Amino acid sequence: MSPKPDKKEANCEKEDNCTKKVAELEASLKEKTKLEETYLNQLKYARADLENLQKHMKRRVDEGVAMEKEKLIMQLLPIAEELDLALEEARKTGDSSLLEGVEMVKRKLWKVLNCEGLCPIEAAGKPFDPLMHEAVLEIETRDQPDGTVLQEVRKGFILNGKVLKPSMVKVARNPSPIKAQKVNEK
Repeated sequence: MSPKPDKKEANCEKEDNCTKKVAELEASLKEKTKLEETYLNQLKYARADLENLQKHMKRRVDEGVAMEKEKLIMQLLPIAEELDLALEEARKTGDSSLLEGVEMVKRKLWKVLNCEGLCPIEAAGKPFDPLMHEAVLEIETRDQPDGTVLQEVRKGFILNGKVLKPSMVKVARNPSPIKAQKVNEK
């Protein structure tokens, strides 16, 4: 017969197996925890990338909408200006029914354009601003300060803070002292 293992030896063997098993489980847990952290970091980066992509796409869509809106308003603006001219002519002829109808259409169109952010540039009496005005003529005068807009030849417009169409203006130019002196000498 084979000798029976001692109880102590059997308990030690079980403990050694348990210790090995615990060590294996702890190593496996560490490995799985590292893997979990890796996946969590990848998920965080993917989420951040997705949020950045969403912001980028929203910005591009908004820019596209703004560009298309600007193109549409640029196409409607000459029609609105021609309505203004038609009104002037209707006032000259005195046709009240035509005048009333065109006035109504004009008000509605300008209301829509204003709601979309279109505003006229106020030019007459203001200092000349090359970003908002286009000088078509300089008029020598001493009645107004140098560089003052005397008259608006064509209305200009701003769309949501951006100059869409500059005003065409006549600008005051004070005579130079040398030129004024030559005129006085003659």
